[in-house]
Amino acid sequence: MAPEVAPAHLIDSRVLGSLFASPEVRNVFTDRATVQAWLDAEVALAEAQADLGIVPVDAARAIRAAAVSDDWDFDAIALEVERTAHPLVPVIRVLAENSGEAGAWVHYGATTQDIIDTGLVLQCRRALDLTEHSLRQLIGTLYGLAEQYRDLPMVGRTHAQHALPITLGFKFAVLLAEAERHLERVQAVRPRVLVGQLGGAVGSMASFGPHGPELIRRMMDRLDLGTPDIAWHTARDNLTELICVLAMVSATCGKIANEIRVLQRTEVAELEEPFLLGKVGSSTMPHKRNPMFAEFVISNAILNRHAPADMLAAMLQEHERDMSMWGVEWSVVPETFILAAGLIERTTQLLDGLIVHPEAIKRNLHQLGDLMLSEAAMMHLAGTLGKSEAHEVVYTAAMKAWESGRTLRDTLLDDESIRARVSREELETLLVPESYLGSCQALVDQVLGRSKAREAGEATHG
Repeated sequence: MAPEVAPAHLIDSRVLGSLFASPEVRNVFTDRATVQAWLDAEVALAEAQADLGIVPVDAARAIRAAAVSDDWDFDAIALEVERTAHPLVPVIRVLAENSGEAGAWVHYGATTQDIIDTGLVLQCRRALDLTEHSLRQLIGTLYGLAEQYRDLPMVGRTHAQHALPITLGFKFAVLLAEAERHLERVQAVRPRVLVGQLGGAVGSMASFGPHGPELIRRMMDRLDLGTPDIAWHTARDNLTELICVLAMVSATCGKIANEIRVLQRTEVAELEEPFLLGKVGSSTMPHKRNPMFAEFVISNAILNRHAPADMLAAMLQEHERDMSMWGVEWSVVPETFILAAGLIERTTQLLDGLIVHPEAIKRNLHQLGDLMLSEAAMMHLAGTLGKSEAHEVVYTAAMKAWESGRTLRDTLLDDESIRARVSREELETLLVPESYLGSCQALVDQVLGRSKAREAGEATHG
């Protein structure tokens, strides 16, 4: 018996795993799920060969009946993998033994990578389905927030400083548009990555005689996968693209969580992550309500940041097949999927329970008084002074306001030439944060409209 293997990674941890991993997606990549995906590929190969008279029909039926890993001894398989230093041969041997006389036709003409690659693609399809479903839920949550807070004015910040007014809905609409683009990327990568593999030893399909192209088409039709134009044993660009897309989605989730974290700072207090009595912020300071859920999302996003670099490195393969990079993919693809799906799920939970503090948002919006409306003053004066001179005049007045604590309006009106161009009443009306929202609401509506149109189009086309 092989020694029991205890969890030693976040995605498998019984203690910490719930903070990072998606249980559903993790189940797609368990040992048993991986072996079953290989077996599904072997069955499709045998049945396609039976269609073409390469193997007996009865043999294909027997192989299908035997290709169920539910009661297989994985400890024994693990020992054989260690003994043979081969990832698939022990599985093939068990399948052949369980198939009886039909075992002679198991893995007929294929090479190991054909089966492992096709199995991985089958797993990727299931994981993509689950991940896309979660992404759509995130999009729905962002849609609701953008719509709900379309008209709530707040401070827009650049370089971590107060810049110009926006609306909270505008902030969520920016994120919604980004998530919609991620959905497009996930959908666009599907036909490129969901393509099976069957090339034989060097990709030439020589072991299948004249049946090669038709055999692979029939095999992939049975698996509902795309048929490649040519073997991709050493062409790993599609898997790399997939991981890049997942890493981008992860980065967006990290950004959302970080925005919540910084806006929950005591001095800001505009947003707050979900809180239920029993959630502990500190083991020594009972008063703390720390953004710990957001912080776990941020750290999770960092873990996925390096996945594309690993996959780009694994693209550098030699000749017609190269096993040295397989282990990179076996580690990176499952881990990236499991962490990315967990990120999306937890980010959606963050936003679903998000606490908004309108009174703090209003307080911060007016923290600089009318000084935050320097652009509005500049653009008003630019009509008569020109942009460059108007900038100089308003800059000088704004710096005086900073140093003196007076209003921008009063420092502007110190200048006789300004008093000749604009009245105190005009400035009082102009220099109000709530009145300088630009096209925020219209832009929110545009993003909401595009998201709704996409959803309606999908419903129409099934």
